[in-house]
Amino acid sequence: MRSVHPRRWWQIIAAAGLVVTVTYAAVPESVAATAGFAALGVATVAGCFLGPRRWGAEPAGAWLTMGVSALLFLVGVLIRPTVTEQPMPWPLLADAASFSGYLLLGTFLTILLRQRGSLDRHAVLDGLIVFLAAGLASTLLLALPAAAIDGRDHLLSFIQGLYPLLDVTLVLLLANLTFTAKHWPPSLIAFIVMMTAMFTGDLAYAIVGVQGKIYASPLLNVPFLVAYTALGVAALHPSVADVSRPDKLPAQAWSWSRLSLLLPALAMPFLLLLTTGAETAAHRLLIALTGALIVALLLARAVAAVRAQVAAQLRSEHQATHDPLTGLPNRQSMSAEIERLVTVVDPEGNNRIWVYMLDFDGFKWVNDSWGHDTGDQLVIDVGRRLRSAVPSGIPVARVGGDEFLLAYVGEKGDALRLVDDIRGCFARPFPVRDHDVVISASIGISHADADPATAAVTAEALMRDADTAMYRAKGEGPGRSTIFDTSMHAQVRERIELEVALRQALAEEQLHVAYQPIVRLETGVPVGAEALVRWMHPERGAIPPMTFIPIAEDAGLITAIGTWVRKEALRQLGVWRSEGTVGDDFYLSINVSPRQLNDPELPLIVSGEMVRYGVPAHCVALEMTESVMVDGSSVTARVLFELRELGVKLLVDDFGTGFSALGYLRRFPVTGVKIDRSFVTGLGVNVEDDEIVRAVVAMSHALGLSVIAEGVETPLQREALHAVGVLNGQGWLWGAAVDAPDFSQRWREMIQRTPQITPGGAPNPTN
Repeated sequence: MRSVHPRRWWQIIAAAGLVVTVTYAAVPESVAATAGFAALGVATVAGCFLGPRRWGAEPAGAWLTMGVSALLFLVGVLIRPTVTEQPMPWPLLADAASFSGYLLLGTFLTILLRQRGSLDRHAVLDGLIVFLAAGLASTLLLALPAAAIDGRDHLLSFIQGLYPLLDVTLVLLLANLTFTAKHWPPSLIAFIVMMTAMFTGDLAYAIVGVQGKIYASPLLNVPFLVAYTALGVAALHPSVADVSRPDKLPAQAWSWSRLSLLLPALAMPFLLLLTTGAETAAHRLLIALTGALIVALLLARAVAAVRAQVAAQLRSEHQATHDPLTGLPNRQSMSAEIERLVTVVDPEGNNRIWVYMLDFDGFKWVNDSWGHDTGDQLVIDVGRRLRSAVPSGIPVARVGGDEFLLAYVGEKGDALRLVDDIRGCFARPFPVRDHDVVISASIGISHADADPATAAVTAEALMRDADTAMYRAKGEGPGRSTIFDTSMHAQVRERIELEVALRQALAEEQLHVAYQPIVRLETGVPVGAEALVRWMHPERGAIPPMTFIPIAEDAGLITAIGTWVRKEALRQLGVWRSEGTVGDDFYLSINVSPRQLNDPELPLIVSGEMVRYGVPAHCVALEMTESVMVDGSSVTARVLFELRELGVKLLVDDFGTGFSALGYLRRFPVTGVKIDRSFVTGLGVNVEDDEIVRAVVAMSHALGLSVIAEGVETPLQREALHAVGVLNGQGWLWGAAVDAPDFSQRWREMIQRTPQITPGGAPNPTN
């Protein structure tokens, strides 16, 4: 027998509650009706214990309180018919259970309101207005008449008079809950139905109490059956988890839902004055005082609404012109401020406006290493230091993720001294989340004379030129500053034109792959090749990779280019293998960018491409920079391990120019390193380069890694590399990178020059 899915529990208790209610209303004094009432109550109490826990409602203790409250109410309802006819103090047993239930229900509502953050000024004022009106009506119409019944125990009369006031207190709490709920999930609606049914039942008992009775008929309990059913639905429905979650309205407006409760509350004193106010002077005084309090609360509510509207307007205006993270002005506000400065002409001649654009060096590394929360805290701390380091009259703004903008009016000497003040903000480490973070900033500076006639254009140009100068400073190294000059415009235009041309080249297949051989140093035997992308512009001719690769990275084209190069290289390798141009041991080395390695689907894609072109994994090597291991995310690490599981070689390119940490080589599944050409150039000439290469080789051999030397151009370099244990090399000594047909021809020539070598690139055992 299949168990009932928890999502259907509320439907079962709703159906059971309907059946029990109908049965109880039809035959209220039967054993079945009483048993059904008790069973429904017990099921509801169990639902309060199980449902909120099952759906993760918080806080868990609140719903346990509600369950105990429901249990006490059940005890009070079931024993009341029996104890009512008994002498004192037996009738008080039912009241003790019910009163305890009221206290726990009020506690539950208070906890719920605090959890939702719903106890705010507007809701409290509105709730107090409703509370006073309902309390006045309850006191005059129910509580005082019930307490004044002759011939009944005074304690019992006092208790019966308190019931209506307890209901009014719960009305206050419920009003706060409904006034501050933006959305009503099913559980909240069911809870409101429960409270409404409970008020109806209590009102019926109160009316009976005015007649001098404590209990009149079992039918008075029908509303409580509805209340138990609704409470069970509220506790078991999956939306019970949403009841305690903050869901406040953005503004406490005079909505129709509010007015539907407030208008009757405002009219209540006048209606009572017309109906019961003339009975005694005490009644009239009570009505007058309550009416005055309601009017006072209404005025306070109106003043609070106006203030809230003004505060919301000011907050909206501030948010539109200020950065939410640092509280500093944003780009829009700073643009207006620079435009204002440009319009001001100083009679003393200080009419030059200076604009400074700051960008952190290494901010991405901070975010990747410690998370964006740490990056945000660093931005906040930098903003504070900048604001305190420069004079108060100098505007400071945050205009991007890690970009700040400053403006100054004055002479060049003072403007350059301000650069030193800005740099001073980065001289000390930033203590961020138990870490001391050391960063620098690249600063771009632009300047112009005040000119009211072209203020808007000049302000925009100043910010644009400062941004351009900042990128130039960043290219010169961390912590540098550069003043804009007009030649930078031509460079910016050149870069933009190259980016447009590169996009066109990628679409029109102007790119091609060139192949440079990798050879065994000892024998001169070719063992593989590196696939390199080349761009032949139809008008400009060959454009070096060092020129267009950075542009591709900045423009987001590097992934598309890298994918195209990889596919073309694998396709060509498959052709060479099928034609017998290269043998089974020949491998092709292909560069992959950090963005490509951050794609979790890359191993699956590479595996499919190798199958498609008939290339085994051991014939493929993927080259990456050291920054991939330093800055790489968990996704990158997983991709590298999955690629290695395929059997693909993993090489670290340009080794020695970056971090070159042994820990990274041990942590990631790399199979080899490529010594950067800058160290190879000094071999045999520079002793330090000899020692660096020797250390890299020793470390690599200790880790079981292969070593390839890049940029080998002379026999002297080849001999020096071979002497320190480098096995393979690549460089102009064996030729530049050429296209596929030329490489095939060169490969055959190399094979012919070394007759002891088979086309596969390995010694022929028969020779």
